[in-house]
Formats: sequence, C-alpha cells, structure tokens
Amino acid sequence: MFRCGTGLGHCAIEITAPATRLGDNPDMKKMIGSLYFVAGMGLAQLALASGLDQLKQFGVQANSAQGTFNQTVLSKSGKKPQQSSGSFYMQRPGKFRWSYDKPYPQLLVSDGKTLWNFDPELNQVAIKKAGDALGASPAALLAGQDIDRSFLLKELPPRDGVEFIEATPKVADASFERVVIGMRGNQPVSMEIHDSFGQVSRLVFERFELNPVLESGLFRFSPPAGADVLKE
Repeated sequence: MFRCGTGLGHCAIEITAPATRLGDNPDMKKMIGSLYFVAGMGLAQLALASGLDQLKQFGVQANSAQGTFNQTVLSKSGKKPQQSSGSFYMQRPGKFRWSYDKPYPQLLVSDGKTLWNFDPELNQVAIKKAGDALGASPAALLAGQDIDRSFLLKELPPRDGVEFIEATPKVADASFERVVIGMRGNQPVSMEIHDSFGQVSRLVFERFELNPVLESGLFRFSPPAGADVLKE
C-alpha cells in the first residue's frame, strides 16, 4: 500500500473529463478510453530505468487500486478550466468504478465486458460493450499489451527529474491524438491526453492505495427504477 505525497510525489494521471452532461456529451468516448487506460494499468514498483522501459514493464505486479482524485480540463480557447473531483476503484483487467462527485454527479462502471454510464440528475444510463470503448486506447498502452503494434512511442527530454514518453495511436480513428506520460520514482506521475480540438485533460490522485481487497459488486451496476436506458 502507498499513498501519493509520502515521498513518491503526486500521482497524476491525465484523463478526459465529462465536459458536458451525459445526454449531450460528444467527448464521452475519450473519457471512456482514458478510464480503461487507468483501469487496465498496474501500479508496479519497477527498477530504475528509462521512461520507455518503465512503461513497457508497467502493470506486472498490481491487481487493484482505490483512491480519490481532482481533475482539470484545459481548452485551447483559454476558457476557465473545468474542475471535478471524486473517487475510484480499479481492478485488472479492465474493471473500474469511477465516481464524479463535484460539481455534477456522474458514475462510470465496468466489469470488463459492459460499461455503464449513469447520470443521477437526469436518471439516464448509457450502456455499451466495454470492448468497443477500448481499441487503441490508453488502456492498451498502460496495460503493456501490444504497445509497439498500437502506438508510436518515443522518449522525450526529461524535465525536473521526470522521464517523458510520447505515445501516438497508429489508428486514425483513435479518441485522442497523443498521450505524454511522465515517469518518476518508478511510477507514472503525470499523463497529458491531447485531443484533436486542442483540449488537454489532467487528473491528480489525492489518495492512492495499491492492491486493496475490493468487493466484486463494485464493478456491476443495475439501472434504478424509472431510469432512461440507452444501449449502444
């Protein structure tokens, strides 16, 4: 078990935020792919190595994680950054429960096969196959599977003791243009996801616990009575 900020530095992962509500959010695919990125990853204690070496070995030891986060989304237009916060639970492979508490409640749950996206205020649930949300996504990158086949990877110059890797999807229809991952202290400390509209998303973990024992029910979801269910 470890907690960010206890000598390891902030654990920061960049993901795409729900810029609009569930019913009219055109960027939801980027967020979903990014959540698989985080859910698919392992949080290993790796030997000191280059950023690319650490990335390729990442995910071999950890099975689960839980914690809390603050998230910021920056737009190219310079509009006021969008802030959100919440909590998460993750279990390999591909299972997660991601809850936004502020400013708008929203819940994303995946059991590795099905993805549920629930907006409590609208009482609306979007359901889709988890595999459709993965593809050449950050999940495949951090899971360490077929990295070279799915992404173009290159080392970037280190800054302030952090090693950086740029990953560019090889497929044209990926939900993001590129991801820049920062590695320090044998773990990822930052991730910037850049989309085709110039938007950059950042997630900072305020609390991160490695390998907790998690109840399987966390990764299942039943739509509440009267909810509007949308199947994709």
